Amino acid sequence: MNKKVNIKDIARIAKVSHTTVSRALNNKSRIRCETKEKILQIAKELGYRPDFIARSLVMKRTKTLGLVITNIANPFYTELAQGIEKTATRLGYSIIFCSTQSDISTERQYIEMLRSKGVDGIVFSSAHMEDPNIVALAEEEFPIILVNRRTYHPVVKEKVDYVGVDNILGGFLAVEHLIRLGHKRIGVIGGSAESSVGLERLEGGKKALETYGLEQRDDFFFEGNFLKKSGYEKGKQFLKISDLPTAIFAANDYMALGVYQALHEERFRIPEDVALIGFNDIEFSSMKGIELTTIGQKKFEMGAIAVEMLVEKIGQGDSKVSAREILLMPELIIRRTCGFHLKGYQLESQVQV
Repeated sequence: MNKKVNIKDIARIAKVSHTTVSRALNNKSRIRCETKEKILQIAKELGYRPDFIARSLVMKRTKTLGLVITNIANPFYTELAQGIEKTATRLGYSIIFCSTQSDISTERQYIEMLRSKGVDGIVFSSAHMEDPNIVALAEEEFPIILVNRRTYHPVVKEKVDYVGVDNILGGFLAVEHLIRLGHKRIGVIGGSAESSVGLERLEGGKKALETYGLEQRDDFFFEGNFLKKSGYEKGKQFLKISDLPTAIFAANDYMALGVYQALHEERFRIPEDVALIGFNDIEFSSMKGIELTTIGQKKFEMGAIAVEMLVEKIGQGDSKVSAREILLMPELIIRRTCGFHLKGYQLESQVQV
């Protein structure tokens, strides 16, 4: 078995100090270009591979981040994860990916696993409204950041950064769009009550109904779980109501796809019989034949910003910095499922949410 090449071997051949070799391999300053190139060439010829474990012990960092989401089946997280992974790679970090299936105990197990592996910080997009796991990490001041979903616990709000979209405004824009198209009977399928995203989008939708003086009927509001199956099931329930809604707002595109399937099976035309709008603008929503009207958000950018903020926090160490909140603006994206003819319609809402 060949002996593993180390810094001492390279230093001996290059006839320089260990420190000089270390500076060359880590792209540090205060080393001549000729010397650096010579060292890198020798390292390449010898097949040198850095010892990441030893390096992490010296630096007290592993250059690894955890990413915790709710459910990989939801296409939203695929696009969000792309922004997280690419930005982490650019900043020299690796990602360990975990999916909780929206279970708080599974989330706790993943946190324990990630910490046992020495991750430098964790990106959470799995937060529950009163998430004890995240509260505990915030109290300990372990480096974490919340993206897309947030926890309203005061300790978390004080100590943990958050990146998301303005969900209240987004929910308002969705329902306002339907109202301006002339709809008065509007059904809403929200997300889980354990999710800040679901509650905020529901709040925005209700504000639109209130602003335009429309009735908020209890039988027109259903709770989903952001997955396609729940959209399908709630869509079927809407169709059993005698004076069913003429338009439906689903709190994410994945549930909207389920509603679309339910309407199609019962031979309802979209948008002629029932208009449909979603939220997130995931990739499938623009597909020909679907062409879902939706509220868009910058998923890749959201993930990228979250990683940059977390890495910055890791670099600050024990420095006391107030928690930051970044809200990206939602965008109304008009496609086929609500119709295209918008007589006298203004895209920008005139109402302050």
